Formats: sequence, structure tokens, C-alpha cells
Amino acid sequence: MFNYTLRRFNLFVVTLFILTLVGYSLLRLEPSSHAIQDNYWLGWWSYVQELARLNFGVNKNGTPIIDELLLVFPATLELCLIAFTLALVIGIPVGTIAGMKQGKWVDTAISFTSISGYSAPIFWVALMMIMLFSLNYEALPVAGRYDLLYQIQPITGFALIDAFLAQGPDRHYALQSVIEHMILPCLVLALAPTTQVIGLMRASVSDVMAQNYIRAARIKGLSYYRIITQHVLPNAIPPIIPKFGFELSSMLTLAIITESIFNWPGIGRWLLEALSNKDYVSMQAGVIVIGVLVLTANILSDLVGTLVNPLIRKEWYANK
Repeated sequence: MFNYTLRRFNLFVVTLFILTLVGYSLLRLEPSSHAIQDNYWLGWWSYVQELARLNFGVNKNGTPIIDELLLVFPATLELCLIAFTLALVIGIPVGTIAGMKQGKWVDTAISFTSISGYSAPIFWVALMMIMLFSLNYEALPVAGRYDLLYQIQPITGFALIDAFLAQGPDRHYALQSVIEHMILPCLVLALAPTTQVIGLMRASVSDVMAQNYIRAARIKGLSYYRIITQHVLPNAIPPIIPKFGFELSSMLTLAIITESIFNWPGIGRWLLEALSNKDYVSMQAGVIVIGVLVLTANILSDLVGTLVNPLIRKEWYANK
């Protein structure tokens, strides 16, 4: 396990090195940047040292970028974590049912619905949900993170936690406003990952159901509940855990579209504004932050998946 972890860490370092080259190259596109006047590699080394101090520079307005990241990054992370949790809560049981009923009408209906949901453009789904739930029924707000009537102090940066920790008579209504504003963006962002989790879980459960120990459990007369909880799920979930990191990291791409449609004050919308303003300093900071998050999610999912399923590590060594 130590050697496997060391190899993954080396991969993380190499990828991060390439990422810093991309970020530094973006920084050199800024006409007023001092990086243009420096030697490339000497300037890159100074750039890496500044990144180690969490100094991302200042934007065109003179505001330190780290201050802006502390505001927008928690908003995106909160949205992605809730949407990813929703995808797991829905995708795992539905995928399990599809895998256990493979070839039957239930499996066909779930597979058709899953493929349809995955194929639907996320911007179209977002606009349809806004038209239905916000404009037609007026049940949910159109955009924003919470109503501007409430003043929520950014203690942690996560609106749910900050609203829960807030003091005052309007605390309950502020928390309700945060939840209402979060429903539509989370549902839209969770759509594609949910369909992918369903597909992964269906395939993994189908493989487990074909094993001899499942047949033995049926011969013994074990109930469906005991077969699922004691034999199917413990053997079907570990092989797909490493793929969860990829699903979580891919949500960051979808979050850019979601945040722009719902006016969510996250790093995706912030990056789009930096792109429209040709603010290369902010762009390189966003690339570095998102890249580190993607790398961390993938490495951690690999390590967790290896801990719960040592066969992954053995297969990796066998292919070397």
C-alpha cells in the first residue's frame, strides 16, 4: 500500500508541475505582468514560490485574488458536494435495482431514463426547470444564493452552515431561503452524475449477481434484503469507488454552466467574468485552484478505493 500511495503521490506532483506551467503561461499573457520581462524558468520558479504562499496576485481592479477565492470557492464546493451526495443517494439504490432486475422491464425503464437524463443538455434542463418551478408555479426562486433581505455573515463560506449558525429572529427564514435557492441548481448539477452512478452501479451489481456465492445464498433461502445488504452491496460498491473521484471532478465543469444560469456566486461564474474581462491573473488562479481540486479528488478516491478493495492495487501492479 505504501508503494502504491507513493506512486500516486508522484503522479500528483508531476501533474501539478504541468499545471503550474499552464498557469504561468496564462500569467505571461497579461500585458502589465512582470512575468513577461523575466526569464521563463526563473519567473516560473518565483511564480511557484508565490503560489506556495497562497499569493495569486491581484485582479484588474486591484483586489487580491485570494480574497475573491475565499468567497467564490466555498460556494462552488458546497454546490458540488450536495449535488454529488444527491447523486449517490439516488444512483446507488436505483442502480442496484437495475442490476438485480437485469433484462426485465424495470431495468429497461431505468436504463432508458438514465440515458435520456445523461443525453439532455444541462442548460436546457436548467431553463426548463426555471420555467416550470420558478416562472409557472412560482415555487422556487430563479437565481442567487439567498434572498438579499437577509444578512448572513460568511463564517465558513458555506451558506447552509452560516445560515444555521446565524443569530437573530430571521435565522429560520434565512436558512429556508438558502435551502430554496439551492434546490434547482443542485438538481440540475446532480442530473449527469446520477445517471453515471446508476450505470456504474448497474454494471457492478450485474457482475456480482453472476458470482457463485450469490447462487449459494439463494439456494440457502436467504431473503432478497439479506442478499443485497450482506453480499451484493459490500462487493459491488468498492470497485466503483475510484470512479467517484472522476465524477466529482467532472461536476466542476458542469458547475460553470449551472452557476452562470442560476447566477450562483461560485468560481465557475467568477472564471467566466474573468474570461470576458481578459483578466489573465484571475484566470490562472482559477485554473490552479480547480486543477488542484480535481487532482486531489481523483487521488483520494483512488486511495480510498484501494483501501476498501485491495484487488484494485493488485490489478494495477499486474498491469505494470
